[in-house]
Amino acid sequence: MPVPKRKRSRARRDSRFANKFIKVKALATCKNCNQPHMPHTVCKSCGHYKGIKVLTTKNDRTSKRLEIRQAEKSARSSSGQESAE
Repeated sequence: MPVPKRKRSRARRDSRFANKFIKVKALATCKNCNQPHMPHTVCKSCGHYKGIKVLTTKNDRTSKRLEIRQAEKSARSSSGQESAE
C-alpha cells in the first residue's frame, strides 16, 4: 500500500481549503442612479446614501470648478470693459 514519502506542510494542506467558503457578494442598486454598489455603503458614482447626498464625487468637483472658472472669466471680462470705457 502506498505511503507518503514526506510530511505535507500546514500551508500546503490548508491551501486546499482556502477557497472553500468564498461566496458571491450581494449587490444593491442605487435608488438615485441605478448603479450597482455594495449594500449599506455610499454609491461611488453619485455619492448618495439612502436618498441623501453625503459624498462629493469627481464629477461634482469638476463641474463646480468649471462654474467657478467661468464666473472668474466673466468677472475679468466685465471689469476689463468697464476700465476701457
